[in-house]
Amino acid sequence: MSKQFDENELATLTERYVAMWNESDAENRSKMIRELWAIDGVQVLVDPPQEIREAAAAIAFPIPAMEVRGHDALDRRVTRAYEMFVAAGEHIFAASGQATQLSVNLVGITWLMVSQADGSVVGGGYDVLALDEDGRIQSDHQHIGVA
Repeated sequence: MSKQFDENELATLTERYVAMWNESDAENRSKMIRELWAIDGVQVLVDPPQEIREAAAAIAFPIPAMEVRGHDALDRRVTRAYEMFVAAGEHIFAASGQATQLSVNLVGITWLMVSQADGSVVGGGYDVLALDEDGRIQSDHQHIGVA
C-alpha cells in the first residue's frame, strides 16, 4: 500500500530514527530497531570510507557494496556506531530538520554528528529510507558527508 506521510508522522519518524543511534541501553536499542525496521530491512553505505575504496582499487576490485541486512545485523551496526561515536560522551547524532517525503513510501532524513563539548557539527549525512506497507524501513541508503 502506498502512503503519503503527514507532518506529524515525518517528525515522529525523524525523532525515532535519530534516537535509535543515540540509545545507550542495548535492550532498548534492539527494541527500537525491531520496531523501526522491516525484518529483512537493509542499510547500504553508499560511499564507503576512503581506505576501503583504496584497498579495493589496489587489488583491482570495484568499490564494494557495504550493506547489513536483518534485525541482528542492523543491531550490530547501530551498536557499533553508538560505541564509536556516542558512548564516550564525545558526540551525539541529531536531525537537521525533519524527514522529507521524496515520493510514495520514500523519505529522506538529514542528520548531523555534533560535538557534545561545544555543539559544533563534526559530520553528518543523508539517508534515503524506503518504507514498507507497515511504515517500517525496508531499505536505508546512507550517504555520509553530504549534510
